[in-house]
Amino acid sequence: MFTALFDLDGTLTDPREGIVGSIRHALVSMGVESPPDDRLERYIGPPLAHTFAELLPEPSTRSVDDAIAHYRDRFGERGWHENEVYPGVPALLSGLRSRGWRCLLATSKPTVYAERIVQHFDLHPLLDAIYGSELDGRLGTKTELLGHITREEGLATERTVMVGDRSHDVEGALANDIPALGVTYGYGSRDELLSAGARWLCDEPSAVMQTLQHHFARES
Repeated sequence: MFTALFDLDGTLTDPREGIVGSIRHALVSMGVESPPDDRLERYIGPPLAHTFAELLPEPSTRSVDDAIAHYRDRFGERGWHENEVYPGVPALLSGLRSRGWRCLLATSKPTVYAERIVQHFDLHPLLDAIYGSELDGRLGTKTELLGHITREEGLATERTVMVGDRSHDVEGALANDIPALGVTYGYGSRDELLSAGARWLCDEPSAVMQTLQHHFARES
């Protein structure tokens, strides 16, 4: 059996409004002028600690933690549902599962929010398991998270693939000997994904299933 590990933000759903709005809220709450929204888009995907370490003028462990708390105040109230599923994603997940694949969510977003989003958009019947980070920061990087999933699920890495839209998805996969497929309809560029080591690139969800079926059918 093959397993596909899917990122959430920028891969299954487009979270721009909720994440950008929550980052802006956190910065303003900290008395920091927020960059324009189009510049905040680059922070969709990476762990929040990395985001605020870059955006705060004098970051410290305490100020970053405070910014994350302000972010979660807004995101937990409304930002999580300022989101939408990319067209073609339900067909991708159901198509893979009908062909015998397991589909697991692997997101740096805290599990409590990931589960809420998956339920809200009725994606839970299409996913075999949901893995995210902990609110205290554990499993907050893709390298940690994918290592944890590999151990918990007993995955054979040569029969597993990570699907994501940012470099940290690819880098986390490769650190765990998992090949990575980059999607270009999210928030990472082709150059970013290729430079990180993505083995394949797909411009739309339908191409993901075709690519995985083509490659892994030859490997089986």
